[in-house]
Amino acid sequence: MESADKRLVIMQTAEKLFKSRRIHEITLDEVAQKARVGKGTIYLYFENKDDLFFQVATSGFDELCKLIREQVSLEDRFEDQLLQMCQAMSAFFGKRREMFQMMMAEDARMNGVQRSLRERWIMRRKKLREAVALVIGRGVAEGRVRTDIPAETLATLLMGLMRTRAHELDKQPEGEPLVIDISLIIDIFINGAGCGKRT
Repeated sequence: MESADKRLVIMQTAEKLFKSRRIHEITLDEVAQKARVGKGTIYLYFENKDDLFFQVATSGFDELCKLIREQVSLEDRFEDQLLQMCQAMSAFFGKRREMFQMMMAEDARMNGVQRSLRERWIMRRKKLREAVALVIGRGVAEGRVRTDIPAETLATLLMGLMRTRAHELDKQPEGEPLVIDISLIIDIFINGAGCGKRT
């Protein structure tokens, strides 16, 4: 097995194990056994268990950036691009619930970790925000969304709405429709939640 393949198998195994347990309940011995590699092989790619789970969680940001690049057509009008992006993000979290849980667990853990690790986390998350902001920038340029708020701030707000939807998806029984539909998120994002201007 190639070196990159072994690293990927180890990461995928860690992600699957997270389905039924928390990080502190999973051992590297277990990961090695399920991945069919020696425990020493894990240390070739990861400093320790925390580093393994950190790298798995941050790979979620990278995968989402890749999905946005691949699934959003720059030729389409802004609303269609926004829909494509939100659908891609939603599908990712629908299929990769463990990944979503790991990303949320790592995000919560970042307050208590060393500064260098927290900065690495912020930089990876920033890349996703920039990918989302690129699409929103089109809406800003067309005057479809507010121009007095930076695109990256708008991206943070949209990502918050999508994260809320993913939380709901994570709790939703199989087969039941979600209360928070993507079209509702897009409508609120573009048109707001108010009933009109207040006097």
